Amino acid sequence: MKYFLLFCAPPEELAAWLAMSEEERNQVRAKSGQWMAEHQAYLRHDNGLHPPHTVTSVHAGAGGQLLVTDGPFLEGTEVIGGYAEIEVADLDEALQLAKKWTSSVPIYHVVEIWPLLGA
Repeated sequence: MKYFLLFCAPPEELAAWLAMSEEERNQVRAKSGQWMAEHQAYLRHDNGLHPPHTVTSVHAGAGGQLLVTDGPFLEGTEVIGGYAEIEVADLDEALQLAKKWTSSVPIYHVVEIWPLLGA
């Protein structure tokens, strides 16, 4: 099975991240990189994302006219900080990877597990 893991954080974690020094961010990135290295056998693709204020959205407005806006289109309280596509035997194995992430990486403590179509 293939799953898409979304690494999410509440706004206060994003604020803490933005307030960190570059050295502190590099320490967090190192922990994230360590998790990625330890689970490389399951990873197909992974990447971090820039903060939400860098996002541009395109969506259909009234009458089908395209509307371009700053920021994410979806409104929510959590922020997506990165993703990984994994290939594992089943949801139980995906859950184990997500649990290891949340216990070892000091930011983005919510991991959403999305099954991929056609996988």
